Amino acid sequence: MKTPAYARKEGQNPRGGLNAKGRAAARAEGMNLKPPVKSGDNPRRASFLARMGGNAGPEYKGGEPTRLLLSLRAWGASSKADAQEKARKISARNKAKK
Repeated sequence: MKTPAYARKEGQNPRGGLNAKGRAAARAEGMNLKPPVKSGDNPRRASFLARMGGNAGPEYKGGEPTRLLLSLRAWGASSKADAQEKARKISARNKAKK
């Protein structure tokens, strides 16, 4: 039995995250994945950036960016530190709107 598309190259976007085929395979297994929010003050974006910015692990391995860094870039951050800072700022702006 083959592994799901999200776990193989065919379901992964080379620039980070999953492509439509990968998200569809994840939905077939009961996951609820949506495309990345690349800009704006969407609370989902703030949550993702805060969560992934705090993940352990390197940003580069063997001189190449890891899947973690590629995913952060797909969501509009250039590094884990940048992701955490953007998450704080987005959350602050969203709280000020209420």
